[in-house]
Amino acid sequence: MGRLDGKVAIVTGGAMGQGAGICRAYVAEGAKVVIADVADDVGLLLEEELGAAAHFAHLDVSDQAAWTALVADTNERFGPVSILANNAGILRFGSVESMPVDEVELLFRVNQLGCWLGMQSVVPTMKANGGGAIINASSTEGLGGMANTVAYGATKFAIRGMTKGASHELGKHNIRVNSVHPGMIDTPMTRVHGGDLAMEYGASKIPLRRVGHPEDVAPLYVFLGSEESSYINGAEIAIDGGVTATHGFGG
Repeated sequence: MGRLDGKVAIVTGGAMGQGAGICRAYVAEGAKVVIADVADDVGLLLEEELGAAAHFAHLDVSDQAAWTALVADTNERFGPVSILANNAGILRFGSVESMPVDEVELLFRVNQLGCWLGMQSVVPTMKANGGGAIINASSTEGLGGMANTVAYGATKFAIRGMTKGASHELGKHNIRVNSVHPGMIDTPMTRVHGGDLAMEYGASKIPLRRVGHPEDVAPLYVFLGSEESSYINGAEIAIDGGVTATHGFGG
């Protein structure tokens, strides 16, 4: 018996990094999974790896019509969507003074609007079928601020706020909405900003003295998607090696 037997999940940003880790864990626990991403080549490879329990679908998370089509196809292919892992996101650094407006808008469209549209798109199915679990990927930058991540942090704080509001709005329909706040996780998205040196520097600042990996994060998504977490709603859960457990002094 898998912990997610009978569940049908959509995982956005599912082709690589944390998303691929979530997809693997979901399939291992008995779920049917749609790997939703814009990275077609690696998404199709992951579909092949995971077999009949997985299907890759190209998805731009900022496209409302694409979301509507994806949910309809998932419902027909595997059955009613019962888990949404809103994992897709992008990271851009830039100061308040110098960050270009188009970069800011891109962050908002992918991270914030993409999360909103995902929730909006799955709610009718979940309501009609007795409930579900929505897991929104925020960040430690959705719990505290950091220089040169003001625009990124704004989207992650927004996801945290949307999660809490949606948990009140949807709880009466047995739809649980929670946010996950990873710290520094070794993925292609983070490695592009400094590679091994960035990972080593990040590890030196973490109480556990190591960066996280997708395999560290995926079990939390399994738990929040399963009936084991049936009374957890509106929660914000840090998975960061202890980074947000303290405070800093000085500039």
